[in-house]
Amino acid sequence: MMNRQRGVSLSGLLLVSAVLIFVLLLGFKLFTPYSEYFAIKKVFNAMAQKPEVKNGGKREFIQSWAAYAQIERISAIGGDEIDITREGGNVHFSANYTVKVHLLKNISLLIDFNPTSGPAP
Repeated sequence: MMNRQRGVSLSGLLLVSAVLIFVLLLGFKLFTPYSEYFAIKKVFNAMAQKPEVKNGGKREFIQSWAAYAQIERISAIGGDEIDITREGGNVHFSANYTVKVHLLKNISLLIDFNPTSGPAP
């Protein structure tokens, strides 16, 4: 009796490898914009809790944002691109920005981000 061989053919291995490499390269290219987005959300939430920003004016906000942006290495947006909304004793921050990620020769991916400091009013 002959046993039937089991396993992956060379063409199947190459196809799976090519797809896996493509997915990994795409993930590497998208890691930076998404990590910066989550850093911005973290900074917005931290700033919304700080009393000097919550009770202060635009100057205190700009100073606090500049310090956080330098520490977190945020370059996607500046302090003047952030919308500040005050509701009662709470302050909410939001921004809208687009990141262009170059994928291949003439193919790019545009990603729109809208980080906020919690539920928008």
